[in-house]
Amino acid sequence: MQFRPFRSCDTVFWARTVRHQSTLLLSACDEEHLGRTYREGQAVLRVTREYYGERLIDGDELRRLLTEADIIALVGERAISVAVELGIADWRFVKRFQGVPHLNIYRLGI
Repeated sequence: MQFRPFRSCDTVFWARTVRHQSTLLLSACDEEHLGRTYREGQAVLRVTREYYGERLIDGDELRRLLTEADIIALVGERAISVAVELGIADWRFVKRFQGVPHLNIYRLGI
């Protein structure tokens, strides 16, 4: 897939953060995916308000959170594009559910 830059401050995402000790978990999705369920074979991706929908943020805030988070779950073309732009993700590792991209990122402090 080819990278398509966009004006991040004009884009809206749902996001949720959880801190446990020194680890920051970030779940974020493109606004239109919240509350949807996608299937691919036997696998199911549920984009729930409980996991992704704590608050609405713009692309600049998503960019900041992506640079700080240790564990990241992203759903949607735009959210993943921000991570690719920052150099912390690669489209080769994206799983699609009914065409909708999903990506998990783990930063290991080894």
